[in-house]
Amino acid sequence: MKEFKVTYFFDENHYIRRFIHMESQEQAEELIRSERDQYLSFTDSRGMYHELHMRHVRVVQISEYHRIDKSKK
Repeated sequence: MKEFKVTYFFDENHYIRRFIHMESQEQAEELIRSERDQYLSFTDSRGMYHELHMRHVRVVQISEYHRIDKSKK
């Protein structure tokens, strides 16, 4: 599984990030397409709960994310 970073932009200063695990970029894009005109709810990596309606999102970006283990030096 690959990890993808999804960023939902509401305007130039406000956004929310979500991380998803999918087999491919194409599957990640299909998931985002399937969520159009729906409410999304998720808890981010900081434990914060988010609920948003996709109609209020202006831009969605998806990119593969390569997590770096900061505990190893």
